[in-house]
Parts: sequence; structure tokens; C-alpha cells
Amino acid sequence: MAEPVAMPPSAQLCGSCHGPTGQGVEPLGPRLAGLSAEYISQQIKLFQTGKRQNATMAPMSMTLQGDAIEQVAQYFSSQEVALVTPHLRGESAVYANPTIKLVYQGDWDRLIPACVTCHGPSGLGGGQFPRLAGQQASYIKTQLLAWQAETRSGDADNMMGNIAKKLTVKEIDELAKYFAEIK
Repeated sequence: MAEPVAMPPSAQLCGSCHGPTGQGVEPLGPRLAGLSAEYISQQIKLFQTGKRQNATMAPMSMTLQGDAIEQVAQYFSSQEVALVTPHLRGESAVYANPTIKLVYQGDWDRLIPACVTCHGPSGLGGGQFPRLAGQQASYIKTQLLAWQAETRSGDADNMMGNIAKKLTVKEIDELAKYFAEIK
């Protein structure tokens, strides 16, 4: 086990809502631990430019400038998260559960790719795609609804907006619950 890294001063304000090790504080802030530094940095910059809207995060993100953005991103991305034995796409050919089918196979009749196509096996994320495994269900649901309502943006080609608009409220609830329970 690696030695714990001290929280940089630039991350202390973040820790009040996201927790000192980025595990999230529901309902204040989602889990940052387990997200890539690339993703965290990108989201901070989207808040700063107004491309991503949140009444709390807009002013909070402005407190981070220059190297502080990367320090915060590196700190939270390096925090431990529960190890997950990934369920790999293709391990099953048939899924009776419609939620699990969306996660691992998508719904090509509605042009919805499998969640794991971008978010990785069991939603473990990587690079510009956030980890969904273990994230708060309420946060996942809120974000999918924001994509649907076009109040969230910032991804390439509005990929998530296009996908979210095709999901039903029940599917959003079930997907959020499914990913939150992966720990």
C-alpha cells in the first residue's frame, strides 16, 4: 500500500464537499477518487468557462488557477477506491436484465451504445471518461437528467446528450443504481 499523499492546500476547499480523500459527501459533492486527473482537470476548466453549469462549482472552480488545477486533479485521482473485479463486455451473450443489457450491450435499435464502450469494464472509467463504478446514484441520475435537458455539456460531439435523450426515466434510475452498487 502506497504512503498517503498529503492534501495540497489548493484542494482543501474541494475536500469540504468531496471529502478529504475525494470519496464524496452525499448530497454535497460526488466522488472524485478514482476519476482520472485528465477528467478532473477538464471538468474544472469547463466550470471555469461556463461550459458546465453548477451554482456551487462555478465560483469554487475559480479559486483554482495555474498549477493548482493539476495539483488538485492529481491529488484526488491518486486516492484509493474499492477494487472491482471487472465484468467484461462479451462475458455473456444474453442479458435478461434490461439495465445490465444497456450497460454491456447497449440498445442498437435506439442507437444507444453500451455504457462500457466508453466508461470501461464495469464502468471503471479512464482518461476523459469518468468512473461510474461506486459513484453516488443521485449524482449519476442528476447528470444524466442534465444531459437530457441540455443543461450539461462539454463532451465531444455531445455524445452523452444524445445518449441521455434516448433513455427513459426508469432506465436512468436503474443505471444510476446499478453503477452506484459496483464497489
